[in-house]
Amino acid sequence: MTDLHNQRKEYDKGTLEAVDLGVDPLVALSHWLAEALATGALEPTAMNLATVGADLMPSSRVVLAKRIDDEGIRFYTNYDSHKGRELSANPRAAANFFWPALERQVRIEGLVERTPHDESLAYFHSRPRKSQIAALASKQSALLVTRAALETEVSRLEEAYPDEVPMPAHWGGYLLRPRAFEFWQGRRSRLHDRIRFEHVGKGWKTTRLNP
Repeated sequence: MTDLHNQRKEYDKGTLEAVDLGVDPLVALSHWLAEALATGALEPTAMNLATVGADLMPSSRVVLAKRIDDEGIRFYTNYDSHKGRELSANPRAAANFFWPALERQVRIEGLVERTPHDESLAYFHSRPRKSQIAALASKQSALLVTRAALETEVSRLEEAYPDEVPMPAHWGGYLLRPRAFEFWQGRRSRLHDRIRFEHVGKGWKTTRLNP
């Protein structure tokens, strides 16, 4: 057994008021992400993505956000993966960014849809060649008998496609369209600042939550 009950840290790097975030949570998220990038933190674009499939069992994993704009947050993956199948059954998701160096996190809830094919194709061909080959080789989330079998398939595809690598039909982007945000700033004695945005009509309603 590992005893963790004495593992704790005081948070004292900042405070948070609703006015600090402005009226558009996607703009605020972009600003916080820019600050996280400036710290040189490892994988500041990483977000934990939670989905729920037809069996109502939640699952989560870390994915990389690849674009944030006025529509929402885009990420890319294999549509036949576990998360892809869950999003087909239930196109809703929750995401969480956590930046320990800034003592901040952002929670997001919303609806998910696939991005247009042309958009996915443009992003696919912007990736490093080896990442393109990997997307083509991997039957993501399916049983893999041996690592050697995967590496053999990678070698075969590298020979088969010496120039342009075709984007797999089962691969592409998703757009998470947020319906709610929570911006969290760590504070001393666990009295954290929490500001929630909820989409109402064409705008956003802002409230403060208890820690």
